[in-house]
This record gives sequence, C-alpha cells and structure tokens, in this order.
Amino acid sequence: MNNDSSSRIAASLKQWISAASPGAKLPSTRSLVAEYQASPVTVQKALQALTAQGLIDSRPGVGTFVRAVRTARPSDYGWQTAALRPPSSALPGTSSTMRTVPNDAIWFHSGYPDRELLPERLVRAALTRAARGDAALSRPPAAGMPELQQWFAQELGSATPAGVTPPTPSDVIVLPGSQSGLSSIFRALVGAGQPLLMESPTYWGAILAAAQTGVRVVPVPSGPDGPDPVELARAFRETGARAFYAQPNYANPSGAQWAPGRGGEVLEAARAHGAFVIEDDWAHDFGITSTPVPLATQDDSGHVIYIRSLTKSVSTAVRIAAVIARGPARERIQAHRAAESMYVSGLLQAAALDVETQPGWQTHLRSLRQQLQSRRDLLVTSVREHVPDAHIELLPKGGLNLWLRMPDGTDLPRLTRECEDNGVIIAAGTEWFPAEPAGPFVRLNYSGPNPGAYPEGARVIGEALARQG
Repeated sequence: MNNDSSSRIAASLKQWISAASPGAKLPSTRSLVAEYQASPVTVQKALQALTAQGLIDSRPGVGTFVRAVRTARPSDYGWQTAALRPPSSALPGTSSTMRTVPNDAIWFHSGYPDRELLPERLVRAALTRAARGDAALSRPPAAGMPELQQWFAQELGSATPAGVTPPTPSDVIVLPGSQSGLSSIFRALVGAGQPLLMESPTYWGAILAAAQTGVRVVPVPSGPDGPDPVELARAFRETGARAFYAQPNYANPSGAQWAPGRGGEVLEAARAHGAFVIEDDWAHDFGITSTPVPLATQDDSGHVIYIRSLTKSVSTAVRIAAVIARGPARERIQAHRAAESMYVSGLLQAAALDVETQPGWQTHLRSLRQQLQSRRDLLVTSVREHVPDAHIELLPKGGLNLWLRMPDGTDLPRLTRECEDNGVIIAAGTEWFPAEPAGPFVRLNYSGPNPGAYPEGARVIGEALARQG
C-alpha cells in the first residue's frame, strides 16, 4: 500500500469520527487492517495523519479515541473599562502611511524612502564597526554621545550667519527618533490643556503627539509660502499660546518651503509674544532644487526649538534624531526625555555618526538629489496626463511628497478603496489636518519602490476619480 491508500483510510475514518461522540474509541489497528485490507504501516500512517490534525488521541496500551473538542473560554476584559476610565483625549488611529501592503502593489502611501534611496553600503559597514567598538557594550551619556552632539551642533552652526551665536554641543539632546522628541517637547513646553499653534496641514505624527500629551491644538493655515505672519500673530494674541509647531522646509505633506523672509517674520511674531517656534527639519537631507536653511540659524535667544531626524535619510533601522534647545527649555526637555528613555542606544548613535562622517555620505546626498528629482518629475508628468482634474498645489523643491487637491465633492474613502482594489495604495489627506480638512486632498510619495509604475498608478487614480463624475 502507498500514501494514496493511507489517505483514503484517513478520509474514511474522518467520516466515522464526524458522527462519533467525543471520547469514542476507534477500532483497533488489527481490525482496521482487516477492514481496509491494508498493511499495518499504511493504517498507522493514516492514524498519524489524523492525530496531526487534532482529530484523535492515541493512548499506548489503551487505544485510540476521538478527541474531545476544547472550546477556549473567551477572555473577559470588561473590568479594564472601569479601571482605565474614559480617555483624556481622542487619539487618532494608526496612520495609513504605516500600513504594510502587498509587494506587487504600487505604493504611493508610505512615509519612508525606498531602500534603493538609502546609503545601504555605508549603513552596513557602520553597524559592523559599531558592533566591534565600545558602543556595543557601554552606556552612553543621557544627552547623547559627545561626538554626535558635536556633529549636530556643527551641522546647524555651519549655516548660522555672522552676528548670530551658533549652538554648542551642550545644547543638543540626542533622541531615539523625532516622534518621541515631539512628545517630550509638547509636554515640557506646552503642557496638557494648554494651546499649541500648529500649521495646517501638517505632519500627522505631530498631531498624534499633541493628542497623546493632551495639548489643545489651534490650527494656523499654511500655504505654499508658509503661514501668514499676521494670522499667526493674531492666533498668539487670541489664544495666549506660547508655542508654534512648524516645518519651514519641505513640509509634510505639502512639500512647501517658506518664502524668503517668511521665517524672520514668524520669528518676530514669536518673540513679540514670548513664545517658542518648534521647528521640525525632518527633510533636511532631501533638497532637490533648493538648499534648506533652518529657521534656527536666525535665533540665538532660545525661541527656536530645533529638531532634526536622520531616520529617513540614513535608515529606518537607525532611529536617531536630535533636538537643539537653549536655556531652561533645554533642561525641561531633557528631564522629560530621562523619564521616557534614560538614554539612546550607543550602538545606533555610533552607527549614525559613522555614516554621516564618511566621505561617501556627501556623494550619496548628491545622487539622492538627482534620484528624487527624476522621481518627482515622473510622478508630476504622470498625474498631469492621467489625473487632469487634480490640482498640484506646488512643485516641491524638496522632500518626498506631492500634494494633490482633488475636485470638490470627491469621495476620498471611495477613491482610496477603488484604487487599492486595483493595486494602487494612496493616502487620503484627511489625517494631515489638525481640525476639519480644507478640502479633498491626496498625498502621493514619490520616493517609494518601483518608480517605473508611476504612470500606471496615476492612470488607476484617474480612472477611479472619473467614475465619481
């Protein structure tokens, strides 16, 4: 007898088991051999298969029995409702940009650059060297490795004009990514229940951090040239807010870069109201047709709290960022950081510093600029051809994203669903607004995998949009 015979015996016994009561005893092996005219080995294979499927239990010296079906007692977590009490604030759900989707889909939703845009060779070599050094076994200082603090300070200081005192390494606090830094800054400088001015639209992670810390977000409209300084001053005056979160360079999601002089006007409004500007320089390494100059280079009196992340430009596995702050604000932020994470992995700090100080890093950045430009231009051309009803708010001079205004009345949930059904993943712009959306927007990332599929992806979006007409 062969495996087909044992399968037939197993199938026959399954029918018998389905009609039997739990605990019923199966015929003996000798009886089964006689009934099916099979060898003992073939019968044993059939019984082994049924055992593997959880249908029978064999008890040596006693027999084989139909296995009783055990129904797991459902877990009851109802007690937690009372223990947790109502949430202090309604937290946004997980961003669509963090979704994992099939590899064969066309990705426009992700917030991270594709692997081919990362300095993979530099990162692998840096991690290997860091693993062999002291950083693999020692605890770094709470504020960060002195060498990495110095690098962040020099990066900002190199763009500081004459007459403005550049930051020092002691002004730097190294972070395990900028997201946790935002939470610490909002807690330390704003506080639960207090107003925080925030550009609208803006980074969804900042909106999430604000919700988690319980601050009261006050949206300030921001367009291609940045926020209106008059409106910003009015918001400071009317709300009594003492902080304004902003992205002066290549804002996520719009890609906007503030117009020349706008930063000075914003800083003047903050100074006039004794307030902070929390500057998120997440896209510092993603310039395309311009070079970003941080607002923090114009300030040496502690009004600008500057955050720069290396996570997207070095590697998503190397979550390293830094905040640069001066005066008592820096001490408060550091105190909150100590409560959340006593220190940042020395291994990752050493690897990040290694990558950034290698000669190949600048070569990588030059190549990256060219690749981002070709990808951006391809996506823009594809959208203009296949989605003519979509309005491109601006041609970004840097960053990773293209911000599209769809026709009024567009059903965004339906649009995203129909695109996904056809293998194209997009991100509706709703989650980038701290309050009600200013219109139906879609954010497309042009740094994702397979740029050759951009025309096809745009065609799918255009056809889905046309069906709503």
